[in-house]
Amino acid sequence: MRILIAEDDQVLADGLLRTLRASGAAVDHVASGTEADAALLTNTEFDLLILDLGLPRMHGLEVLKRLRARGSALPVLILTAADSVEERVKGLDYGADDYMAKPFSLQELEARVRALIRRGMGGASSTIKHGPLVYDQAGRVATIDGQMLELSARELGLLEVLLQRAGRLVSKDQLVERLCEWGEEVSNNAIEVYIHRLRKKIEKGPIRIATVRGLGYCLEKIPG
Repeated sequence: MRILIAEDDQVLADGLLRTLRASGAAVDHVASGTEADAALLTNTEFDLLILDLGLPRMHGLEVLKRLRARGSALPVLILTAADSVEERVKGLDYGADDYMAKPFSLQELEARVRALIRRGMGGASSTIKHGPLVYDQAGRVATIDGQMLELSARELGLLEVLLQRAGRLVSKDQLVERLCEWGEEVSNNAIEVYIHRLRKKIEKGPIRIATVRGLGYCLEKIPG
């Protein structure tokens, strides 16, 4: 999953970055409303926006209004001061999906993040299934026929993207956009290596990662 955090409190932002990266997400951070607006204009691969309302240079509500005015359905979790009831109401009216009042529990925030991303992808369950392949997004565990797969964090992220688009083509550029943070250099060759490693681990049953030369990859069931 790919998350954008718009928060000008560096201490809080650092805590969010550590927590969400530890859960396997690719996370980018901006510290002003104008930076958030620009990032959302140029990158459509985010799965979630965590938005502080009290941002400098552009208020968080304005960022949200502009996002929704562009027709984006990106899930938005608002962070706000505990006593700002009016702003919370405005945020929900402007199209926010959820809010958390500061201070908050990082464990609760992780749970809300998972729920919002599932909702944004059209599902209420934390598991994604494709034939005998099952991936638990909450526990970050993948199994085939009930047997747990030993996957690295990068392989889990790659599998998650392919499962979310099972049966459809996913290009290398799309994989990089979904898996990598700003400034993280990942070449096409590196993506090929990750695909090769993942393919060896999951292609023990009727599941395969098909390569469409020059275009990308597709997770599919083997007819049988």
